[in-house]
Amino acid sequence: MQKTPALVAPSILAVLLAGAAPLPLAAQGARAEAEAVAAWVEANQRALVDELVELLSIPNVAADLENIRRNADWLVSALESRGVKARLLETGAQPMVYGELMTPGATTTILFYSHYDGQPVDPSAWVGHDPWVPVLRWGSLARGASIIPWPADGRYEDDWRIYARSASDDKSPIVMLLAALDALRAAGSSPTVNVKFLLEGDEEAGSAHIRRLIRDNRRLLAADLVIMADGPEHPSGRPTLVYGARGITSARVIVYGPERPLHSGHFGNWAPNPAQRLAALLASMKAPDGRVLIDGFYDDVVPLTAEETAAFRAIPADAPADYGFAEPEGGPGSLRLEATAAPSLNVRGMAAGWIGESVRTIVPDSAVAEIDLRLVPDIEPAEQVERLLRHIRGQGYHLVDASPTAEERAAHPYLARVISRESGYPGMRTPLAHPVAARVARAIAAYTGQEPVRIPMLGGSVPAVWFPVEAGIPVLLIPTVNPDNNQHSPNENLRLGNFFDGIVTFAGVLRTP
Repeated sequence: MQKTPALVAPSILAVLLAGAAPLPLAAQGARAEAEAVAAWVEANQRALVDELVELLSIPNVAADLENIRRNADWLVSALESRGVKARLLETGAQPMVYGELMTPGATTTILFYSHYDGQPVDPSAWVGHDPWVPVLRWGSLARGASIIPWPADGRYEDDWRIYARSASDDKSPIVMLLAALDALRAAGSSPTVNVKFLLEGDEEAGSAHIRRLIRDNRRLLAADLVIMADGPEHPSGRPTLVYGARGITSARVIVYGPERPLHSGHFGNWAPNPAQRLAALLASMKAPDGRVLIDGFYDDVVPLTAEETAAFRAIPADAPADYGFAEPEGGPGSLRLEATAAPSLNVRGMAAGWIGESVRTIVPDSAVAEIDLRLVPDIEPAEQVERLLRHIRGQGYHLVDASPTAEERAAHPYLARVISRESGYPGMRTPLAHPVAARVARAIAAYTGQEPVRIPMLGGSVPAVWFPVEAGIPVLLIPTVNPDNNQHSPNENLRLGNFFDGIVTFAGVLRTP
């Protein structure tokens, strides 16, 4: 196993400026300035990667409060070393990190939201190293890339990758933002907007504190636009802008049969089988083409605009074969990103009886399905769960609030229970023509020389929805990491070309006119 390089001093900016040759100021235009920024990034790869590795070496599972606070303190120090006024916002558990850098004369404020916690890990599933000890590979592990030494000269190839928990989700975008400030200053420039930061410590654990914190700190967090720096860029490699995300809620559906498992020879064809009944119940909820059949499921949907529909159809299509199936749910013409902008009902897990080597010839006593419901504007989570309940009742089921009593079992031939413990949150969508978001898009295009891929809505769900709900601030997502980063999984990784390019992209955002 290769050793992690020596950790850099907290004030990386001073180190970088001292070690880099002075760069000529941009003569004119965003592209010339972007070239100066990119040249600075290339000249300072060692220090940039070292800073990222330092942050990645601090464990960051939300439940590990001691190390979460170490991460938060590190981030406050890193922000302060760049002249950002930073402090912790206490929540009673995982602290939020807040920072602000005000620009004289600026009339626009952008708040960057990201998270510094990561998913829990199974160290045994990580190949060749501990997830908190970052390693370098000459490419993707999926293609057999082995661990290689950290280069003595500090020069990195774009296709090399760092493997560590949170390498892509979401520590590297945070370091990209910090480095963008460094790069602009080294190039003799500075942000044209007021900049605020809100870095969360329990996003992967459900964001238990963010709604209240936003509500209680509306004035402190006031901004014209929230930019969520998270997620993978489009597979084309072009800069990517995402203008919305679906909301989510969930439910566990339990269908009951006999009070205990019964011998299938003695009781089959006579005792009701809850596994078969659950399968039929779930089948009643969706048509073969994927359309949800629950009454009212689509009633509150705010339709896509013509501009949003055109934007979806301008995005290069995904090939089902790349994901191991022949045809999408909606038929051959279904586009993934457009399909995932609609509300959905997904069976994410099922269980009944025993399987495999433990299989038994029984009629199970119960069967369970875990369902997630993705939401779009203006569907409320509680109302969508209520529609699910009405549908189940409509299929003849009597719903109970706990395990059924003997009296309930005797009185009702069809028994089920629905448990919905999490309230969830709604979806959000920022208009493509929103003036500040449009200025950011133009700045990125001018800086990178590429027209961004504009995605009206993300299929996944993000807690950033509470910014428009509680503070009236629209949200724009700018994903930068490689799509094959194993986000949330073992062997999470970051392609270094994405890391270096992301610094240039965020420098462009900071120069939004």
